[in-house]
Amino acid sequence: QVQLVESGGGLVQPGGSLRLSCAASRTVFSISVMGWYRQAPGKERELVAVISVGGSTNYADSVKGRFTISRDYPKNTVYLQMNSLRADDTAVYYCNARPTTSSLQYWGQGTQVTVSS
Repeated sequence: QVQLVESGGGLVQPGGSLRLSCAASRTVFSISVMGWYRQAPGKERELVAVISVGGSTNYADSVKGRFTISRDYPKNTVYLQMNSLRADDTAVYYCNARPTTSSLQYWGQGTQVTVSS
């Protein structure tokens, strides 16, 4: 059915950078608001960034100025560029797709981001 495939997670030092990718099917990607969420151990899942079909973006206050969400229509992929990473950015990051034509939403399986020395 609908599958979101995430990649790019890993271990980085504080102050470092990482870029996450999420590939979706063309039919879903082209009509969906795309987003990145994250969940740290023992914490609730929280919104990190979203991007509309037209490219408008919104960010959580904690990542403004450090993270950038973007989308590439030919590649049916949404990205999350993460700069100036901090220890509290450590979490499992999940890709989310919310088609504008329905009330459904889809989730990726998550990719681990660990910020540590």
